[in-house]
Amino acid sequence: MSLLDAFQPVTARWTQLAEREKNLVRLALGLVLATLLWLLILAPALTTLRTADAQAKVLDAKLQRMQTLQAQAQSLQKQPPLGFDDALRALTAATKQTLGTSAQLNVAGDRASVTLKGASADALAQWLVQARVNARSVPLEARLVRGTATGAAIWNGVLVMGLPQR
Repeated sequence: MSLLDAFQPVTARWTQLAEREKNLVRLALGLVLATLLWLLILAPALTTLRTADAQAKVLDAKLQRMQTLQAQAQSLQKQPPLGFDDALRALTAATKQTLGTSAQLNVAGDRASVTLKGASADALAQWLVQARVNARSVPLEARLVRGTATGAAIWNGVLVMGLPQR
C-alpha cells in the first residue's frame, strides 16, 4: 500500500467539501500548526530569554566566588612552609585565643588532637581558619557532636589536625 493509496479517502472527501468547509478546515489546521509552533519552538525560547539575565547573575556570582577561592589557594601555596615548632606554636595560640577553655590540645607525633567541650560554632569556624592559614594545619579526622546550649549550637568531640613532620 503506497502513501497515495492511504490518502485517497481523504482527498476524495476533500473534493466533496464546499469551499466554506475547506476554508474552515484550513483555518483549523493553521491554528493547530500555530499552537504547535508556539508550544514547541517559541515558548521555550522566550522562557530562556526571560530567565537568561537571572541565570547570568547567578553564574557571575559563582564565578566571583571561585576566583576568590582560587586567589586564596594561590596565596596559601605561595607561603613558605612552616616547621613543626612554628606550626605548633601557631596552633596553640589560635586554640587559646579563639576557643579558650572549651578546647584542650594534645600533640602526638605529627598530629595534634583538639578535644572540644562546648565550643561555639562561630569560634570553631574562626579557629579552623586560623589553623589553616597561620599553622598551615588541616583536619585529618573529625568526630564531632552538635549540641545546643541556650539556643546556640555548640560542638563537642575531637579534631585531629595534621602538622608538619619534625
